[in-house]
Amino acid sequence: MPKISIILPTFNVEKYIARAIESCINQTFKDIEIIVVDDCGSDKSIDIAKEYAKKDERIKIIHNEKNLGLLRARYEGVKAANSLYIMFLDPDDYLELNACEECVRILNTEKESDFIWFDFIYKRISGVINRGNFLQDQTFTIFEYCENIIIQNKNICYWNLCSKLIKTEIYLASFSFLEKEILNTRLIMAEDALIYFFIILNCGKITTSAKNIYYYCENDNSSVGTNDIVKIEKNLQDEKMVIGILLEFLNHHKKNIELYLYVFLKIMIGKLIVYKLHREIKLYRLKYNYMIYTMKKIKNKFIIKYFLLKRFLMEKYFKNKFN
Repeated sequence: MPKISIILPTFNVEKYIARAIESCINQTFKDIEIIVVDDCGSDKSIDIAKEYAKKDERIKIIHNEKNLGLLRARYEGVKAANSLYIMFLDPDDYLELNACEECVRILNTEKESDFIWFDFIYKRISGVINRGNFLQDQTFTIFEYCENIIIQNKNICYWNLCSKLIKTEIYLASFSFLEKEILNTRLIMAEDALIYFFIILNCGKITTSAKNIYYYCENDNSSVGTNDIVKIEKNLQDEKMVIGILLEFLNHHKKNIELYLYVFLKIMIGKLIVYKLHREIKLYRLKYNYMIYTMKKIKNKFIIKYFLLKRFLMEKYFKNKFN
């Protein structure tokens, strides 16, 4: 049984996938499997992967019957994994060659850790590289994790599942909470945020590492930076849906998770996209209305007043900007 499965959800990435696969097969730690999930694209991505699979038996290619989207494609990859731990790699990104070695090094010292989050390197289209330096080598319980964010004001809740090592059974258990929503819904934005919430909720120990092991590469196809108004509205609907699912979960489960849910939603809504359009005022009002609604659910009067004030100041700023 391999120690780590690296899962590549693959859809129309023929320009990048060779770089991603080579960063996997050349890992200094060799006891891995590489799972390429064919999500029914129209280019030669899978043909390229098949050529690598002929030369390296650690590469496994699985085929979806139809395009399922990122979240479901990752899930199909996890179901096919044979390892104790999984790592996701978007095929337009790539790994440091010692990424898996670093994972194993930490697992040898933090044996109870269910989830390891590494710093990452952001590579812009221009070629400029920014190395993350916001994480420290620490291990938390879920409540220590939340307290670290609130008390020390560290926004270490980036929910992108890349640059993270996750215990396979934790991921599968987390996905079971969402089977109905995932099967009936296609999310473009915030799909990572949705599953991330349940992953952390199921973890006993969470470890963060200052090591940079993942190259997150900017490209022209990102849904985060789009100026297309149709995509923007879809992104907003997705994020609203995710917030609704989480609030519904809070209503039906009596676990002591209010602190974690508050931190998670505060950061999530605080990170709703700022679009460079004249509709920014409307989008900001939407954003803070949902924040206020969320805080009323959790009955935090101080935070409600804070966001009412912040919403007023942001609207005033944008009105001055466009007038």
